[in-house]
Amino acid sequence: MADVEHTIGLLLGTEDDWPRAFESLLRRLGTVTAADGRTHRTRPVRVTIEPFNLRDKPQHELVIDRLAYWYYHPREWLKKIALMDGVYLLNSPFTFQSMEKHAAYCAMMRLGLKVPETVLVPFKNPLDNSRWAYTAARYNEPFDLEATAASIGYPLYMKPYDGGAWVGVSKIRNVDELHAAYDASGERLMHLQASVEDYDVFARSLTIGPETMVMRFRPDQPMHTRYEVDHHFLSADAGDEVVTISRLVNAFFRWEFNSCESLVRGDDVHPIDYANACPDVALTSLHYYFPWAMTALLRWTVFCVVTGRRMRLDTDLAGYFAVADDPDRSYQEKLAGYRELADRYFEVDRYREFCDEHLSDVDEIVYDWVTSEEFRSLLRETVRATYPVHEHEKFLAHFGGLIDAWIRDQGR
Repeated sequence: MADVEHTIGLLLGTEDDWPRAFESLLRRLGTVTAADGRTHRTRPVRVTIEPFNLRDKPQHELVIDRLAYWYYHPREWLKKIALMDGVYLLNSPFTFQSMEKHAAYCAMMRLGLKVPETVLVPFKNPLDNSRWAYTAARYNEPFDLEATAASIGYPLYMKPYDGGAWVGVSKIRNVDELHAAYDASGERLMHLQASVEDYDVFARSLTIGPETMVMRFRPDQPMHTRYEVDHHFLSADAGDEVVTISRLVNAFFRWEFNSCESLVRGDDVHPIDYANACPDVALTSLHYYFPWAMTALLRWTVFCVVTGRRMRLDTDLAGYFAVADDPDRSYQEKLAGYRELADRYFEVDRYREFCDEHLSDVDEIVYDWVTSEEFRSLLRETVRATYPVHEHEKFLAHFGGLIDAWIRDQGR
């Protein structure tokens, strides 16, 4: 039988470290023999931005998008290739508005998750729209910001409804800080959200397809030390709940490359941010966990193109709401129901079987790559591109040590 070649498009912004890693690993993987006996080879292509005819046929079978959450031209191209050409996208462009946090909060509250109390407040300053003054004068109700905050309770957070990378987030401890943060918000639409005080741990989970890595996160630290290498920081029950919530969010919105932040107090898991169109996978952020991320991305994308997995544009929310509205189910039973729906969406059993039969050498391929001079060269170039010259030696030692720890932990 003839070989089959699949093309994976990389729609990128400023990042270059993980794309180079992914491209290298695809080359090292070579061909995969599927159940039908045919051999499949997958090649990565970086997508360029240019005019496109709506009837043009794309060369890609799958696209990893890291750009369209803010760059509208490629977003419209993604919508076109999903609607007209059946191209598989790891994150649906049709639920991007939910990446603005608000709809994601609403959806998970609707499903009964322990999202902190949240209020959306109007803009502080007028929008640049000629109709704003008329509409505001006629329909905007005066409101008491202090009373609204008091109804939530101090301390609380003011955070942009469409935020990212912690930009514009303020912890509010009193009335003075409340007014100062609101005055500074300008034309940004803001949430007020209750603070989860005295939490035990901040967990950040990265999910790629049906695989999830839960990491201990320290948001007050510099980026290169925020992810702490700790394999036993959650109880089994709390860890399982974080994984379930992460996969539930992704299956619900048809996102397959996303991160989730949760505050864990005892065995109570409070998701606070779980809509990230461009989750952090930088080598200098993930360090120890970077090989896992590349392994998961390689396995999931190859599985999708080789098995011909079709993208689901419909969100099929009724099944999730049926679980949420069942009065006879406890919270834990509802989580189990959501996990079942999410696992069904991601075809977990089929995926595991495929990986066992056709991608069993991927772990070895990644290990050989991480221990190669090619990887060390990538690490050196990434550090030099990220940090000033006088810090190169320090960060090469820092990240090199963390990667060496990962290598030792593989037990080879």
